[in-house]
Order: sequence, then C-alpha cells, then structure tokens
Amino acid sequence: MNINQKKEIKSWVKTLTIGLGLAFGIKTFFFAPYIVDGASMEPTLHNHEKIFVNKLNFIDNFNRGDIVIIKGKEENYVKRIIGLPGDKIEMKDDKLFINGVLFKEPYLSQNLKLAKEMGTQFTDDFGPITVPKNKYFVMGDNRLVSTDSRNGLGFFSKEDIVGHSEFVFFPFSNIRDTK
Repeated sequence: MNINQKKEIKSWVKTLTIGLGLAFGIKTFFFAPYIVDGASMEPTLHNHEKIFVNKLNFIDNFNRGDIVIIKGKEENYVKRIIGLPGDKIEMKDDKLFINGVLFKEPYLSQNLKLAKEMGTQFTDDFGPITVPKNKYFVMGDNRLVSTDSRNGLGFFSKEDIVGHSEFVFFPFSNIRDTK
C-alpha cells in the first residue's frame, strides 16, 4: 500500500466518522423515527406505522391537538395533547369541554359514528379536572382502548414529551401529514 492509498483510506475513515457522528447527533437531538405500537390512535395512526418525530421541543411550544411522543416508565406513548397547563377539562356525552367551552374534535368523527352505530358512548364522562401548572393532559384518538391521562398515565410535563409527530413515512403507500 503506497502513501496515497493510506491518505485516501484515512480520509474516508475521517469522513465516515464525521458522517456517523452527525447522523447520531441529529437522531438524538433533532429528529427521529418512531413506530406506532397499538390501536390507541386509530384511525389517525395505525399499528406498526412509522412516524417522523420533530424533537426540537426547546423551540416549539405544545398546542392542543398536537400528536406527541411521551416517555413512559417502560415505553413511549403516542397521544394527542388535549389539555394545557391550567385548563379545566370535562367530557360529557361524548363532548369535550375545555374551560367550559365545547371543543370540536374532527379527528374523532369516524370513531364517534361507529360508537353511535354500536349504541355505546365513545368516551366515558369525566371531570371537570384541572390540569396542573407545567403539565399536559393527553388522550388517544381511539378512546375505547387508549390508556392515557384519564385512566392510568396521568399528567405529563414538557420534559416527558420527546417531540411532535410530523408525518407518517411508512408504509410508503400511506405517507401523510399528522398535523
């Protein structure tokens, strides 16, 4: 092996190391893929779909309706933010009230229709409950099967939120925005 070949190999190793370091840094701190596990977000997100998550939480604020990834004790969860810090949340007859005002949830229309056809309530009544300071209240879109802030997961802080779901990227036939 001559000197030029050694230099070229050294250059390739350096470039590859820098590239891998950048990829690791971007995935760790900025963007990451996640796999949806379960039916709690049906029909918005489906089991085994892969979503792209924006982890730039220090820049963005979280808004009502955002789909987020939350760090749990043993696993991560995909849920929708319903209540912001200080909000008073109440569910009555499948209608969500936030601070006493009816809040429309168009992403539930398909599920509400199915529940009505089955003669059942889609979301059990609860509240009013007040979301504590610096906490968020989340629910899945498939309220009949979702474990969320209502029934076991409780409230979450901003530090518990990994990031926002941006779009579904797999399966390729189903690429779509999740905002």
